[in-house]
Amino acid sequence: MIRPLLLVLALAFAMPASAAKPLFSSAAPLSISIEAPLERLFRDRDSDERVAGTLTDSAGNRLPVSLELRGITRRRKETCAFPPLAVRFTALPPASSPFAGEKKLKLVTHCQNSGSFDRIVLLEYAAYRMYQTLTPKSFGARLARINYVGSNGQPIATRPGFFIEDLKDVAERNGTTELRAGTRIPTTDLDPADSARYALFQHLLANHDWSMRAGPAGDNCCHNAKLIGSVGPGKAVPIPYDFDFSGFVNAPYAEPPDQLKISSVRERRYRGYCSHNLQVAQAARMYRGKQAALEAEIAAVPGLDPRAVDSARSFVRQFFAEIATDQSVADKILKRCIG
Repeated sequence: MIRPLLLVLALAFAMPASAAKPLFSSAAPLSISIEAPLERLFRDRDSDERVAGTLTDSAGNRLPVSLELRGITRRRKETCAFPPLAVRFTALPPASSPFAGEKKLKLVTHCQNSGSFDRIVLLEYAAYRMYQTLTPKSFGARLARINYVGSNGQPIATRPGFFIEDLKDVAERNGTTELRAGTRIPTTDLDPADSARYALFQHLLANHDWSMRAGPAGDNCCHNAKLIGSVGPGKAVPIPYDFDFSGFVNAPYAEPPDQLKISSVRERRYRGYCSHNLQVAQAARMYRGKQAALEAEIAAVPGLDPRAVDSARSFVRQFFAEIATDQSVADKILKRCIG
């Protein structure tokens, strides 16, 4: 007979992942406004200043927030006139708000005033939606049409942006916890199946601006990836984010890493680990079964120009040509693994 405590534990581990909070339980675009002295915030890009503001949600709730700059490349004035933001709710949003339960969120903004940058935002949003199609071990993303208002009620812009789910909520949805590691973790600590899916997705996007096991010098792991799970062999699950340097998004400011010696971010270079090759071959079969669903996510992005949809689909199909059969995966992917 199973002891009562063991039975409770067995049932807990058998429970499915919990549901997302309201903000990430729907794909319907929001219409919101953010009013704050953004001009002051944007003036000093090295500052960690927070400014008070108001976010008015689609239900008409006026939510007090504080705003601060975030990011690295997109925070620079020479890259983005309108940098990405972190939004903190300084009072609990009511149950009637789509932001109910939220405390702090990353907001991906439009970067530049040119309308062509809307495509950059929408394609990066599509990348998040595509990874959600592959696994619940992914960041939720919610698209919004945002009316930005500055000091003294002066309109600044009305542009698309999207919110990214908090890592703690991703972990809780998946019945685990966020993992804070040192600057570098051993490859053996990575879950092979999750890492294989991650590496293939970055290859699909032609994204080379990441590491699933090491962070920049002096920072915690990882680079454009977060970890959930626990410490120990095969227990860390990498979750990707920040796809603006990928060939799929193809942002004007994106450049490939010098060490890869490739001429364009549109050029794919597989960077998964050789120790995960068995799981990569298995993941490729799963990907082949998801091609239609992944392409559908691109087509479903509100406001994405049909020509951009066609171009993005064409780019994704080049990846699927590489993984069309087990043999092509072996020849074009597995032989190019790292380590």
